[in-house]
Amino acid sequence: MAQTLLAPSVLAADFANLQRDVTMVNKSQADWFHIDIMDGVFVPNISFGMPVLKAIGTHAEKPLDVHLMIVDPDRYIKTFADLGAAVLTVHYEACTHLHRSLQAIKQHGMKAGVALNPHTPVELLQDVLGDLDLVCLMSVNPGFGGQKFIEQTYDKVRRLANMREQSQSDFLIEIDGGVTSDNAAALKEAGADVLVAGSFVFRSQDPTQTIASLKDLTR
Repeated sequence: MAQTLLAPSVLAADFANLQRDVTMVNKSQADWFHIDIMDGVFVPNISFGMPVLKAIGTHAEKPLDVHLMIVDPDRYIKTFADLGAAVLTVHYEACTHLHRSLQAIKQHGMKAGVALNPHTPVELLQDVLGDLDLVCLMSVNPGFGGQKFIEQTYDKVRRLANMREQSQSDFLIEIDGGVTSDNAAALKEAGADVLVAGSFVFRSQDPTQTIASLKDLTR
């Protein structure tokens, strides 16, 4: 089994020292930057918009994993491609024509991801499994960092990993929310390929060492 990818969530960084935190991630063992874009409509919070993403992209030396928690994400697909997103993830719950959205993401040269809220069954993705590069399972209710991990996530990961095997697909399974050293190894064991960690990394005494420890747990 390949080593799990780690994507620190910039939402938990110190916005007053954003360049410092981006540099820390660059120099760490992390694999991606995970960047949440929230509109205050799809989720009850507003995060950074295009200018901040552009600033992060200017300094980031690792792929940008951009997670859109917004309504009508189709309007902005080209914009996020232009801003340098390597992976663009839209929410199943926000896309009326999900297949079209995924195709548009790929046409703009990005990897296509879909995110599921905690209450959304993985089985709803059955008809688009072959179009996906990544499935992001929300293991907290989206909108705010620092929430408690939802235990039901393990079962969802296992079910999705089984669907992947049955369909002979090769998308990555990403877990977003409440990831810590207490659950990282178990998530990998269940079938997760990418772990998003926010508060656990950026609010630790030594974020670089915390990232290294998470990587060690998932080797």
